[in-house]
Amino acid sequence: MILGLLYASSAQTEPRIRVLIERAATARVPLTEVSDAEFDSAAGTEAPQGVLAVAETPVWTLETVAAAGTLRLLVLDGVQDPGNVGTILRTAAAFSVTATITLPGTVDLWNAKVVRSAMGSHFIHPTLHSTVAELAAFLSARAVPLWGADAAGTPLSDIAVPPQWAVAVGNEGAGLSPAMTALVAETVALPTSPAVESLNVAVATGILLYAFR
Repeated sequence: MILGLLYASSAQTEPRIRVLIERAATARVPLTEVSDAEFDSAAGTEAPQGVLAVAETPVWTLETVAAAGTLRLLVLDGVQDPGNVGTILRTAAAFSVTATITLPGTVDLWNAKVVRSAMGSHFIHPTLHSTVAELAAFLSARAVPLWGADAAGTPLSDIAVPPQWAVAVGNEGAGLSPAMTALVAETVALPTSPAVESLNVAVATGILLYAFR
């Protein structure tokens, strides 16, 4: 739920910002105009776009996710770069993943850089944090197979994707943690040229989710 919009005085010269302000006013969203200096201080970025939204943080749990029915889950295991995580959330939302679940070691889902990179996906795509033990119990109770992305795994082309699934992607440098490696039923790999050591985790996740879709 949007609680209000903050916009810089100069932003009104931008047609798209003007339209946004008009739509917010029609929807009776509280609006506050501030000076450019005040806005720059609030935005905290080098090149702010002139408008900020104040919104309630959505709250999801494993139980509310379970209510979705068929589960297609993405698990982030120690993914630390906020730009990568934001891109992954945006991609997961685009490919109709039921929810993204983060494990210890993953950057805060509400880190400012994550939110900017996700481009609003936080508000349409369920995201939540879990421990490995909680996730394992949840998946076991619902008979959802857990796969892990690993360069040494079974090629993606040889995998038959079931109706329900969970796939875990690991840390940018270290891959899946030992706890997750012990938990996954199977690892899956993207066949790539031997000349390239690895793919960026956000790129690899996007390819996996497209294939699983």
